[in-house]
Amino acid sequence: MIALRTPVGRLGRSATTTSVVTAAAALLVAGALLTTFEFLTLRSDFVGDVRAQVGATAINSTAAVLFDDAEAGAEALAALRTLPGLQAAAILRDDGSLLAGFDRDSLAEAPAPSAQLLERGFRVDLRELAIAEPIALDGRRVGTLAVRMSLDRLHTRVRNFVAMFLLVGLGALAFSVLLMSRMRRQVHSAELQLDRMAHYDPVTGLPNRNAFSRQLDDRLHGRGENCRLGLLLLDVDGFKAINDSLGHHQGDVLLGQIAARLQAAARQEDAVYRIGGDEFAIVLVPLDSVAEADTFGRRVMAQFETPFPVAGHELHVTVSCGISLAPRDAADLHGLTSHADTALYQAKRNGRNAFELFRPEMNQRNEHRLRLRAELHKAIEQGALELAYQPQLAIAADRVVGLEALARWHHPELGTIPPSEFIPLAEESGLILPLGRWVIRAACRQMMLWQAQGLDGFRVAVNVSVRQMRDAQLPEFIDATLTASGLAPERLELEITESLLLENAEAHIALLQRLHARGIRLSIDDFGTGFSSMAYLPRLPLDQLKIDGSFVREIPGDGEAITTAIIAMAHQLRLEVVAEGVEDAVQFEYLRQAGCDVLQGYLLSRPLTPDQAGDFLRRDVASAVPASAVAPAAH
Repeated sequence: MIALRTPVGRLGRSATTTSVVTAAAALLVAGALLTTFEFLTLRSDFVGDVRAQVGATAINSTAAVLFDDAEAGAEALAALRTLPGLQAAAILRDDGSLLAGFDRDSLAEAPAPSAQLLERGFRVDLRELAIAEPIALDGRRVGTLAVRMSLDRLHTRVRNFVAMFLLVGLGALAFSVLLMSRMRRQVHSAELQLDRMAHYDPVTGLPNRNAFSRQLDDRLHGRGENCRLGLLLLDVDGFKAINDSLGHHQGDVLLGQIAARLQAAARQEDAVYRIGGDEFAIVLVPLDSVAEADTFGRRVMAQFETPFPVAGHELHVTVSCGISLAPRDAADLHGLTSHADTALYQAKRNGRNAFELFRPEMNQRNEHRLRLRAELHKAIEQGALELAYQPQLAIAADRVVGLEALARWHHPELGTIPPSEFIPLAEESGLILPLGRWVIRAACRQMMLWQAQGLDGFRVAVNVSVRQMRDAQLPEFIDATLTASGLAPERLELEITESLLLENAEAHIALLQRLHARGIRLSIDDFGTGFSSMAYLPRLPLDQLKIDGSFVREIPGDGEAITTAIIAMAHQLRLEVVAEGVEDAVQFEYLRQAGCDVLQGYLLSRPLTPDQAGDFLRRDVASAVPASAVAPAAH
């Protein structure tokens, strides 16, 4: 070795021309061969890993496509953001329209796969990898996950490889063997590191989605019909609010603690994975019965009964879980994951903080909700919804001072769809935004129709959801609507919920102040049932507070103390108090003596059609409200 250093150090000066040319030719040939081999190997591994992770993400996107849930789709796409070289990704509906998309720094548009790409599944060339992964349910394509990857990182690695090879060759031919060996060790080490990055989550140390898909698929295929296992998918309820309030670092600390508790709940043969931002999976091996799955689900839920110490806080965290069993529910990766995801969404719809075992009828309900969502979208576009109006009576003045506008939907085939069914559906699918705007427009137009008939001196109240309040253009939209209709701002009242303060409270307070400055009245709806902080209440630009009907129903009884306390507190803050759900004279009399300002409920009237509401306003309601004042309902 030592004897070789001198000629190597003087390579190009002391070596003969023939030796240099021969050595250079050998280096060029070897370099070309090695470079080509390295590129093809890395590209093949890269394509394989990316396709596996894209396939797993496509499986996890099934529920998002079924529910047309853009937020859930965006959460599914977030799992791909860590892929090196990702340019753009999109979840497309079956008709090719975009559900959710992601592009790197807005430099690439969401990919639209060609027919050839859809047929082949992927296309790779020297510069780019394109993938079109089908999103299927029970063998039927319901959408497509399209991904475009740059191979620039691959090229960079290959260029670095060539530079190192040439540097080694030109620097000292005598050390070529040693340097090549060292280079191979470095490449091997990098591959091991990339392999760990591709298969393990750096925050929790758990195997990630890629490892989950590969290992679960291997288990299912390796055991064949004798495979008896369970899959539990878990989402952390309200994790985004925790992340936003405490910061991403503390959010990672919480995820690490959650991972530890899940590992504590798992049995020795089970495997725990982190497959997304706040998503975990547990593969239960073996799992022989539904009862065993139910027992394990309860064990997991029990892990969250104790608060999590994070950044000086004691966080009470809940989770929603869905469980599917093989071979009872499915015997393949796609089916098992899809069914567990369906059960998970059912747990969320049931109020969260629960687990559900998959049942076949869940898919039927999903199909019904899918149709209902499409019909609701059509009804909003075609103006097929209606508004009903429930009067509000000022107790001291014995007169109607307001009407609450309530959306109603009468479908020609499905019949009357209750608000308790289509409003949550609109919230989940994002249709609450166009629905909410339609309600505001329709209510303002109707108010002006009544005004033209000589009916004046009252306001209309419209419910505004948390998702609508995230719309920074809401004040401008209301300005345009009031201008177009001619309605005075003080005759429009917006009812918000306490849950508005759970996320980004300062921004929401600023938006409320913008609305209130325009003269629009603001009210907190269903007060006492949410989670608002009393520290925020004096800062809110409110005019009114509505006591939830659940407290009024407990009068006489337990509801009296709570109702009296709310009325006293509201009056201290100089807020008008409305009691919802007043149904009998005993409740009316108690509320009157307690100082309640306005009542709303069946004692006065059920929700009315616009014509019925007009007739109601024309009647004399100045006297005490008799039972005969109850008007027929707006169906």
